[in-house]
Amino acid sequence: MTTVLQDMLVTAALSGIPVVANADHAPLEGGEDPAFGTVRWRTLFCADRTATAGMVMGIAEFGALGTLKPHRHGPAEMYFGLAGSGIVTIDGTAHEIGPNVALFIPADAEHGTVAGAEGLRFLYVFPRDRFSEVEYRFSES
Repeated sequence: MTTVLQDMLVTAALSGIPVVANADHAPLEGGEDPAFGTVRWRTLFCADRTATAGMVMGIAEFGALGTLKPHRHGPAEMYFGLAGSGIVTIDGTAHEIGPNVALFIPADAEHGTVAGAEGLRFLYVFPRDRFSEVEYRFSES
């Protein structure tokens, strides 16, 4: 991408132009790196893909009994349950997640997820411009 185009996208993001994302059109990513577990995701808003700034948002998708292995990262994160069920363990305490359940995960809190038998989908949000700015540090197995 040219510098001029990048500057235009940043200007658009900062000028408050609405941006619309459709999860049905976002590519499904992840699932290949065993360090993460079996989670897959769809990125909806991320400054290197959309004319947005200040937040990254996407949808995490888990098959039956799918996992996101325990990890930490600097920014806080929020989850909002969309479908299915699961357990999110945050600093050793298990929390149920399912439709209409929101979780706030403090910065640097260890957390991991195990989906229920029917799988799990949740919205996630980071207070960063780009997903690449979130450095995952996975816990020892």
